[in-house]
Amino acid sequence: MTIPFDFRGKTALVTGASSGIGREFAIALARRGAKLLLVARSGDTLRNLAETLRREYGCEADFLSIDLSAPGAVDVIAAHLKATGSHIDVLINNAGFATYGRFETIAMSRQREEMLVNCMAVVELTHLALPGMLAKSNGVVINVASTAAFQPDPYMAVYGATKAFVLSFSEAIWAENRQNGIRVLALCPGATQTGFFDVVGAQEAAVGAPMPVESVIQEAFRAVDRNESHRVVGAKNRLLAQLPRLLNRQGAARLVEKILRPKAVQFTTKHAGG
Repeated sequence: MTIPFDFRGKTALVTGASSGIGREFAIALARRGAKLLLVARSGDTLRNLAETLRREYGCEADFLSIDLSAPGAVDVIAAHLKATGSHIDVLINNAGFATYGRFETIAMSRQREEMLVNCMAVVELTHLALPGMLAKSNGVVINVASTAAFQPDPYMAVYGATKAFVLSFSEAIWAENRQNGIRVLALCPGATQTGFFDVVGAQEAAVGAPMPVESVIQEAFRAVDRNESHRVVGAKNRLLAQLPRLLNRQGAARLVEKILRPKAVQFTTKHAGG
């Protein structure tokens, strides 16, 4: 059953809003009449985006420059909401990044940050937003996961594990709130035209032709209207998500290891922001 969600006048918080999927979510929400709170590390980029959204769509748009891996980051967001008398009606947990290379060669400090941004920030922001949504019996949470959530990802071991966490967490919160007017979605795109793998420094980690970002956003809104717990974007990606069932988990891990294996003699340890 499809029941379109009305975003008009809703306050939407978008993390990782400075580029890629987060930026496109911000634009799409502005078009739908939402009020925006944009969160990312790059303050100048956020300021320019907020000004563009105000000018082109006549919407309210505010921003916070925050590193979500820093201690107390979500407390800063909560304080800002309290100070402005705002409540989160729509939460887009998009911020995230990947590391690529042999697990033991990547600095543990960087992988810890990866887990904090990809997992802990998602949990803390969802925990912050849900009480207000439940009080209104209305709200949307979109957690950006990945097709990497469906099988082990050698050479992106922590990234794949964090996205599996996001998928499981989102489906559980969806089940808890499916009859309370709250729509929770784990969005699982594959390779997307965002420059993500250019920054990672590993085009071999991109499986298949990258999809346009706009297509990913459209799929997300369709899934929200249908109150789906998760949506794998793209027919080929939906097939790939079944690999562990078709090959068993060990077989899937071996296959993905061959696909993601770095081509260079020396393993890279570059990272990407999301």
